[in-house]
Amino acid sequence: MTAIHGGKAKHDQSAAHQIAVFLRGGRLPQASVYPAEMRANRDRFRRRCHRVHKRAELVAHLQNTNRQYHLPEIGQKLASKANREGGEDHCPEPSGRKTIAVEVSLIAHDDQLRGAVELSMTRSAKPHEVQPCARVPSVPGIGQRLALVIVDEMQALARVPRVPDVVSSCRLVQCAKESGGKRVGTAGKKSGPVPRRWAFAEAAVLCLRHKQPGKAYFTTVAHKPGTATALTVLAPKWGRAVYDQRTREHAVALNRFVPA
Repeated sequence: MTAIHGGKAKHDQSAAHQIAVFLRGGRLPQASVYPAEMRANRDRFRRRCHRVHKRAELVAHLQNTNRQYHLPEIGQKLASKANREGGEDHCPEPSGRKTIAVEVSLIAHDDQLRGAVELSMTRSAKPHEVQPCARVPSVPGIGQRLALVIVDEMQALARVPRVPDVVSSCRLVQCAKESGGKRVGTAGKKSGPVPRRWAFAEAAVLCLRHKQPGKAYFTTVAHKPGTATALTVLAPKWGRAVYDQRTREHAVALNRFVPA
């Protein structure tokens, strides 16, 4: 649509003419229509992503409340139900105990509802693509739920025949803006679905958290640019690995991410 944008007179007639010319010449890419039988499940996965973020906010608020009253560090992961029980008893202030009790009850209620939703999503998602759902968890850091999200979001792999296109569609890279051979900035930060980027970023964090070789490699990479930049650099590796695994249909080993 560059010709329309550069023209002085822009109206419906000129736009329709240019679109017809692009269609005739094959220069206008066709949009992808998501299968109707998978749309409801994909929407539920996206709503689950929103609920996961809200739960993380509640857990973080518990930790901040503990620091606000200058209490000793909890030292345990509050994501576990057993570590949250009785947490309000350590706070000397009645208002603080009430706040912690409310947060704990909200997290418990959210876990119960989210568990029921995840069970229904798992049962309805597996029949669509059984083999990809079983192979994707072979990528380090990707579990069953992340695999379901990735399979549903990356349904039409035929539209992205190259690995750079896959990484770009997942918001894992930024496009460079150049003029006259000089780079003037970046663009394309919002080109692609948000759940794809979240899924691969989450997989990278989980792998680096639970795999000892990944921890050592991440420490080396984050030495200069910092933690946030290092995660941005490493997240595209998981996008390439999933695409390679789904196209070649084989398992992925940890040594593909961590050099010897």
